[in-house]
Amino acid sequence: MRWLKTLLVLALCIVFLFCGWTFATLNTELVSINMFFFTLPEASLSIWLMASFVVGGIAGVLVSSLFVMVLKLKLKAAKRKISSSDKELDQLRTASLKRSS
Repeated sequence: MRWLKTLLVLALCIVFLFCGWTFATLNTELVSINMFFFTLPEASLSIWLMASFVVGGIAGVLVSSLFVMVLKLKLKAAKRKISSSDKELDQLRTASLKRSS
């Protein structure tokens, strides 16, 4: 079963590489990107599109990492609160046992 998964992943990688190579060879027109305050230099359309996908992927990973860190901090705070509540509950249980004996 593992070899089938490896073969499938390898086939998908080859298909994606072929599609990327075809895309790059068919889109060789030189374009310059005009931003509000500056203009990026001329390069082929495929390079600008691939660069935008890479930058978008990196930005997505960074933003999602930020959310994950916030959630981990909230989880850590909740665990501390549960721990202190458990300690308080244990103290109350032992206090009630001492009073009843």
